[in-house]
Amino acid sequence: MKPDNIKNLKFAKAAQKMAFEMERLSIPGAAIGVYRQGKEFAAGFGVTSVENPLPVTPDTLFQIGSITKTFTGTALMQLAERGKIDLDAPVRKYIKNLKLRDEDTARRVTTRHLLTHSGGWVGDYFNNFGDGDDALARMVKDIAKLPQVMPLGKIWSYNNVGFNIAARTLEVVARKPYEKAIQDALLDPLGLKATFFYPSDILITHRFVVGHYQKGKKTLVARPWAIGRAGNGVGGAVSSVKDLLAYARFHMGDGGGIVARETLEAMRIPQISMGRRGQMGITWFISPASPLRYSHGGATHGQQAFFMFIPEKDFAFCILTNSDNGGILNVNVAEFVLDLYCNIKTETPKPFKLSAAELKEFTGSYRIGTEAFELKARDGMLIYHPIPLGGFPTPETPPGPAHRPVRIAFYEKDQTIALDEPMKNALGDFIRNEKGRVEFFRIGGRAHKKIK
Repeated sequence: MKPDNIKNLKFAKAAQKMAFEMERLSIPGAAIGVYRQGKEFAAGFGVTSVENPLPVTPDTLFQIGSITKTFTGTALMQLAERGKIDLDAPVRKYIKNLKLRDEDTARRVTTRHLLTHSGGWVGDYFNNFGDGDDALARMVKDIAKLPQVMPLGKIWSYNNVGFNIAARTLEVVARKPYEKAIQDALLDPLGLKATFFYPSDILITHRFVVGHYQKGKKTLVARPWAIGRAGNGVGGAVSSVKDLLAYARFHMGDGGGIVARETLEAMRIPQISMGRRGQMGITWFISPASPLRYSHGGATHGQQAFFMFIPEKDFAFCILTNSDNGGILNVNVAEFVLDLYCNIKTETPKPFKLSAAELKEFTGSYRIGTEAFELKARDGMLIYHPIPLGGFPTPETPPGPAHRPVRIAFYEKDQTIALDEPMKNALGDFIRNEKGRVEFFRIGGRAHKKIK
């Protein structure tokens, strides 16, 4: 669809912003959906693939990545509401043979820890154990080798692996495979007929996109397409903007007899601080300022997604893209949409410079799981140099190209902001140990340990 063909004035402006960012960032295809006070608008732009192009429509399927985590959390909350699971009981009550590298953590970790990214072990680890019903159970056994990086429940750091365990818990308690559990608990009751999980072949009977990445000035198809069945509860859902808007209305509503309103609202109660980024609810990112916004992003191999709802405004929107550069588009379009529809303006902290001597304690190498980078001092700021390690969707996957270095400036003590794309305006914070020394740098949601 072309922005000129959209009759609603506000939505046409949002579409124009989408089209501008797509062209600037060489994004082949994208879709946007907006719901506001009973009215819904959706549009698709560009093509599904540079190799086999079909027009993107509001019904086109995209991988929604980690937005899937909210489905996992909602299904577990439904079980909690029905008394079949206790979020604060040890996970071993349900997964009897759960093993982690740190035995004390394995003994004490709860489902609430899993759903709030507070487990503390390396969280970015991916592997493919085939398409059988045992894939997730095998993945959870494989997780036992991952090191514990920080104390259980003390520091928020985005943890994909926690949702492998959460999804397995759902399987065990529901006594059915993860995909069937989600289908029965949410997809069928909500009428989400355009939401699927690989390896279901139903999705390929619909129009769907493939991911893309940039190599120099070329836009190339990202392969493999699937992330592997073991990751379905972490980020494996495939959906459309229309289905996601229906899902948003459900979460802002009374639960429709599927889940009680009180249960949905409990998911929006702050559980642990994410620093200046806000609070973490049960799977939901909670904004630090009013009106409270509840959101989640998603990233797979060459696809980027974003989803947000604001109950106070009876408003929701989602953006789906088929490019690694979609993360930049999502940030820019989301800011534009929030201002356009809700008069919410993003306030950017004012950075300042430090001396070379003041920056010295922050420089060095940092790593957690599949993410690593170096921080170097230059011109009163830190320069973030990414070091691609690969490891997605399997440990053997080679690293892709590194994005260009990014300037990181301080705006308060130990608080930083990124100044350049693709990380522009990302907030970070340095976390110190009991002796006051820098131990972690948390940016991009991960608390990366300083290793030298």
